[in-house]
Amino acid sequence: MILPGATVRVTNPKDTYYQFEGLVQRLSDGKVAVLFEGGNWDKLVTFQLSELEAVDLTKGKK
Repeated sequence: MILPGATVRVTNPKDTYYQFEGLVQRLSDGKVAVLFEGGNWDKLVTFQLSELEAVDLTKGKK
């Protein structure tokens, strides 16, 4: 389930942000605003809900 505060990954291979992971800021009418942070830049980008998948942050930790 994708809610504000969740970490998501872009799954659309035609998108510039393909495989980038970001933080959900808001949801509205099937669109999701995702914040990408990287070093010296921050970018807020809007995607369709179908272009994103939730990231399981607990996977791989022991």
